[in-house]
Amino acid sequence: MTFTAAVSGASGYAGGEVLRLLAHHPEVEIGAVTAHSNAGQRLGELQPHLHPLADRVLTDTTAANLSGHDVVFLALPHGASGELAAQLGDDVLVIDAAADHRLESSSDWEQFYASAHQGTWPYGLPELPGQRVKLEGSRRIAVPGCYPTTILLGLAPAFAAGLVEPRDVVVVAATGTSGAGKSLKPHLLGSEVMGGMSPYGVGGVHRHTPEIEQGLSWVADQPVQISFTPTLAPMARGILATSTARVTAGVTEAQLREAYAEQYSQEPFVHLLPEGQWPATKQVLGTNHVTLQLALDARAGRVVVVSASDNLTKGTAGGAVQSMNLALGLEETTGLTMIGAAP
Repeated sequence: MTFTAAVSGASGYAGGEVLRLLAHHPEVEIGAVTAHSNAGQRLGELQPHLHPLADRVLTDTTAANLSGHDVVFLALPHGASGELAAQLGDDVLVIDAAADHRLESSSDWEQFYASAHQGTWPYGLPELPGQRVKLEGSRRIAVPGCYPTTILLGLAPAFAAGLVEPRDVVVVAATGTSGAGKSLKPHLLGSEVMGGMSPYGVGGVHRHTPEIEQGLSWVADQPVQISFTPTLAPMARGILATSTARVTAGVTEAQLREAYAEQYSQEPFVHLLPEGQWPATKQVLGTNHVTLQLALDARAGRVVVVSASDNLTKGTAGGAVQSMNLALGLEETTGLTMIGAAP
């Protein structure tokens, strides 16, 4: 059976990445491709790498243009998905790549996004304990943020096994400039970014903070609090996250490694690297993979986990397609590349 899929926000990075993956998905036929300010333009003018779709003309992002498809991907700015999704039928699989439906807490949403909460959908990170079954057959899916994907998969096994404490969790992560979207911003100009790194969202104010805490709290079955500092790196795409947490008394590195190996042994897209090999963003470029490595800092009593992902693939579009496959009853890996590009 072939499913038809519409993609909104097709002129942006996330929408373009969804189209890149769907273009070689054997069970999907791409239908409407929509945008807002770029409506009426050829897709090839804005996404020249999508050669098979270059002559498609972008239509306006309306419920009418998105209707009539089996699957609708919403790659829109935060706050724009809720109203549009409400106009699509309950039989349509709607996958929201924005943050609108990720958080359970309306107060967290209002604090970090300063708008009305749009409700909560099943969370599209199947590797988290208990999430895969929630996605199977679902007709509404919230795609995780790119930072939360990378950080949650880096810390989840330690919390699931009760090997770390729920407080004093510290994460510092670097991302490429595509994580900020395609809109022109002075601080993202090549001349500003090349040759240096800079922090942003310092002091617990980054919007992904409550989402990361939410996911870790699910896994730990108790409230988890983090200190999260994001940084901007001079690269187009990729995330490298260094996450540390205080281990519970007597925990050894062997116990930590065993917990990670056990949780991810059957996961096609999450890989604990052999001892001595550390993640790098180039390892996962263009793939739906997350690679990770850990070490026990015995002197400080902390586990250090480094995880790497491609923020546009596993961190956004790849996670969306992976979740779509589960919702439609397809093999989870369908249409998702298992091989990266090098150098």
